[in-house]
Amino acid sequence: MRKVFFSFDWDDVWRVNQVRHSWVTKGSYGQAGFADAADIEGLKKSTSDKIKRWIDDQLKGTSVTCVLIGEQTADSRWVNYEIQKSIEKQNGLLGVYIHNVKDQRGYTCYKGASPFNGLLSYSYHYDWIVDSGYINMGSWIERAAKQAGR
Repeated sequence: MRKVFFSFDWDDVWRVNQVRHSWVTKGSYGQAGFADAADIEGLKKSTSDKIKRWIDDQLKGTSVTCVLIGEQTADSRWVNYEIQKSIEKQNGLLGVYIHNVKDQRGYTCYKGASPFNGLLSYSYHYDWIVDSGYINMGSWIERAAKQAGR
């Protein structure tokens, strides 16, 4: 069973949790790196060192990092830190666009830039809606893990 770290822009937690909950119900893989809205609000008030420690702890034991890409994800300081740490631990990298997932008001958003600047040969990108993420997430994770030799 793979343990996956999910990285995302904290302001996009509604879309993130829709993807997370629909995927977790399949029970195919372990999970790590998720916090609910209350956890995120608490983390936002923490010091940079505490946030880094939380991220580092969440990455322990993972073999793949899945970045859920919304409109502003590439600009997130913490997503970039999580990618850097994932590369250091040689996790497989996977990007899943979530801009087509509706938010709590029923709106989608613009497709954001990939946060994998210059790392395209080390990561895969998919669209949760267009590429049938609910059905295919497990195979995407396996592909990323194998690419990284995990």
